[in-house]
Amino acid sequence: MRKSEKNEENINLLREVYKLMQPQVIFPQQPHAVNYEADSDEQIINMFLASSYRSKYTIRNYKNAINKFRNFIGNKSLKDITWKEIEVYKIGLVQGFFSRSNKPQRPATVAIYIAPLRSLYKWGSDPNIGIFDHDPTTCIRLPKITVNSKNHYLTKREVIYLLEQLRKQGFRDYLIGLTLVLLGLRVSELISIEWGHFHMDPEETSIWLTVNGKGEKEREVKVPQMLWNLLKQYSHNTKINKNSRDKQLFPYSVRLIEKVIQKAREKSNLEKKVTPHWFRHTSATLALLSGASLQQVQEYLGHSHINTTQRYLHTVQQIKKTASDYIEDYLKDNL
Repeated sequence: MRKSEKNEENINLLREVYKLMQPQVIFPQQPHAVNYEADSDEQIINMFLASSYRSKYTIRNYKNAINKFRNFIGNKSLKDITWKEIEVYKIGLVQGFFSRSNKPQRPATVAIYIAPLRSLYKWGSDPNIGIFDHDPTTCIRLPKITVNSKNHYLTKREVIYLLEQLRKQGFRDYLIGLTLVLLGLRVSELISIEWGHFHMDPEETSIWLTVNGKGEKEREVKVPQMLWNLLKQYSHNTKINKNSRDKQLFPYSVRLIEKVIQKAREKSNLEKKVTPHWFRHTSATLALLSGASLQQVQEYLGHSHINTTQRYLHTVQQIKKTASDYIEDYLKDNL
């Protein structure tokens, strides 16, 4: 049996499980008023996405995730969904019935598909919106997600080695890597930079960049003078008029940036599976190691919650002298 047929069989089995969960008592239908202004699922989704202060990439992923769920529920309306459909759908995700490989999905992957549903129903069940009578996702529990990204950083030597390789690939590639590691940007933030986002401080002593982060949240990041000089050289070499404020600094796709870093990683023979986001983790780790405060790094990275930034602090604490080091110092003369 082919994988696609096996997946379809498993999905049908899930639907049958859901049917068995339904109450067996059938009540006669009660007359009800017809709501001619009822919104279709498409209208509801479009309104939800339009009201979301998220990046275009997040909106795209949300739409794909919601449509994946709609494909599972078939002709049933989003307004008629209960916790049972979502719970069965979650089980299918965990077991990998909706994946091409038909393998169990990681908790983080399951969360990626459930999170948009939670946001949709939370938004639609708000009393001021009133599209949904209730939020069926409130009792849905997700598998525990293990945070592995705390170890996704490069050592000082690896950063320098990787930047040297990027320089060999070309000035553009080198500048992309340098901007990521010095400013701690997400890739989506990098490719959205326009020349008009750079500005001098009131005393005209330094250059700052206005970063459009997640959820349309803006933050200010100081641009090192060395980087600014290279950016000006880049604009001159590529004949970009930096006075055109709406011109993008790096008018490329996320995928192209990923390929640039992947090529450098492979040429450098690094065992670590480095992605562009590793530069952001590395930037935070190096900043804390060099004496930056937790609050400074939080503002620098644009984290809404200090708990997110503290993950990097745990990494730094592991790198620095630990209790076992002190014990060794105390006993080494007698060992």
